[in-house]
Amino acid sequence: MRTKLAFIIPTMDMGGAEKQLCLLAQNLPRDQFEVRVFLLTRDGPRSEGLRSANIPVNVIGKRFKLDFTALVRLHRELADFQPEIVHTWLFAANSFGRVAARFARVPVVIASERCVDPWKTPMHFWIDRILAKQTRAITTNSQGVCDFYALHGLPAEKFQVIPNGIESRKEAAISRGEAFARLQVKDDKKLVLAVGRLWPQKRYRDLIWATELLDTLREDMTLVIIGDGPQLAELQRYRDSVTTIDRVRFAGNRDDVSSLLPHADQFWIGSEYEGQSNALIEAMQAGLPVIASDIPGNTDLVADHVTGRLFPVGDMAALARCSQWCFENPEHAQALGNAAQHTIASNFSVLRMVDRHAELYRQLSK
Repeated sequence: MRTKLAFIIPTMDMGGAEKQLCLLAQNLPRDQFEVRVFLLTRDGPRSEGLRSANIPVNVIGKRFKLDFTALVRLHRELADFQPEIVHTWLFAANSFGRVAARFARVPVVIASERCVDPWKTPMHFWIDRILAKQTRAITTNSQGVCDFYALHGLPAEKFQVIPNGIESRKEAAISRGEAFARLQVKDDKKLVLAVGRLWPQKRYRDLIWATELLDTLREDMTLVIIGDGPQLAELQRYRDSVTTIDRVRFAGNRDDVSSLLPHADQFWIGSEYEGQSNALIEAMQAGLPVIASDIPGNTDLVADHVTGRLFPVGDMAALARCSQWCFENPEHAQALGNAAQHTIASNFSVLRMVDRHAELYRQLSK
């Protein structure tokens, strides 16, 4: 008999948590688990893959922060489905989902924290601590996330660190010239990529300013930022005030990132906090020299001078120096990329991620 498993997450936007949930839902053994996904707030583009895999997706339609009618609707959906396990993801779903699961008398409730969350207030952490008492386990992708929440009073023994999974990389189907043409970059330039939501957490201003600093040393580099978000207009204005479009380009959301990555010369990530960046994992999988901010989550992946380069958060000069070092030492930079690629292949497969979740579900449902 299959175990009924309900995943609850706020949306199906193009975020890292959503991607990992979809990979997990689509790859769990169908003969062992019957999966249904509940979206607390709204639908999104990642639902398409779930529905194509015949995984039901139910939208609850929470309209505002304290929409208790959504709690009632979610409880009814869970009572109808009668799952043996509920697994909630991210704060809103962790809160509403665990309460609804308790009302529906779900035997096993699991939460998931995917990021170090400095934005949380004492009230948020109080809610986390209260709900942790009725939670059998809390999954996360990084030891840094576990340590962060332990410092705020959550029981460290409930955390299960399961690194993100990444699908096997397909060989690039386009040439370097085609990649540069798609990004509107001159083919005689060094290409640096940054990928992620345009949000203050990602500190894209630092990357733009570091590019301008590098221009004092070299005039052959273009930074391309792939992604969209509420900061786009602000970042474009900032770019225009300190540098030019030839040095920093915004490429928007794209579905061809995996084809573009192998043709880049470096990958930058300057976030002030992360859980475990899917974009960073994908860049390492592509064998790129990566330059990352020295924060929990990134340091689970990048060891300085081993699998990449690290720089202090907000230190734009240090970022520029690390980048220049990689440009000046191409053999060492390629060795970093090769080591990064080996690390991802060894430790971050989808199969490994799915197997560890499946084993956790089996253990808790005994």
